Amino acid sequence: MASTSTNKQPLLVDNVLHKVVDTANATNSTLDVVGTNTAALLVDGSGSDGAIIEDIYAISRDTTEHTINLYLSSSFDYLRPNDAMLVGQFKSAKVVGTFAHHNDMPYVLAPVPTVGTPPASGDALRFKALYIPRNMNLWVARQAGANSPTAPLVGVQGGWY
Repeated sequence: MASTSTNKQPLLVDNVLHKVVDTANATNSTLDVVGTNTAALLVDGSGSDGAIIEDIYAISRDTTEHTINLYLSSSFDYLRPNDAMLVGQFKSAKVVGTFAHHNDMPYVLAPVPTVGTPPASGDALRFKALYIPRNMNLWVARQAGANSPTAPLVGVQGGWY
């Protein structure tokens, strides 16, 4: 990985990032992006050097499990079908006020301190995070065909380069 434009080493952030959006009106009817979607812009990376996301979570506001899709795109005004790529999917909790975390993010190269018991599988411990490249945006949409006033809130935490 190359250094950023301000000559920092990889994965050092300038500013913290934490944003939450309401997904009540953020929908896409299928896993693939279709022409009529109302996805919500979660991280606007336009004109930035990029970001690293260490946590993506959903706070449930009803007892329905919602499927949440995450997309990377260079578009910042509308999630276009020919520009978006699915980068993750997870489900919200069925209990009001409960957090559900997206645990299937890619592994990163940051070293993990050797503390505690290694996993039963024998695999080495590794950190996970989502890298948002320069000038890319992270979008969120519930996989649904209709709006829901009690859909989950989706948030991200990480940092800008």
